[in-house]
Amino acid sequence: MPEFKTEAQEREFWETHDSAEYLDWSQATPAGFPKLKPSTRTISLRLPETLFDRIKIEANKRAIPYQLLIKVWLAENVNDSHGI
Repeated sequence: MPEFKTEAQEREFWETHDSAEYLDWSQATPAGFPKLKPSTRTISLRLPETLFDRIKIEANKRAIPYQLLIKVWLAENVNDSHGI
């Protein structure tokens, strides 16, 4: 592996060379990133006030944020339904 005096030299080198010439990919191991969070999307959802109040009460009983409780319930229902 070549040694570089500056990051700019290294960048210039790798822009014109293939790393396969310098690495033994047979020694590579798969990398896992278990702590990465999946991408999320913000949505707006209108709920009747009484339903929203009941959800907040249930979340308080479990000592978790109501948004998390809604996500858990949605995930459980989607996973259990196997299609509607």
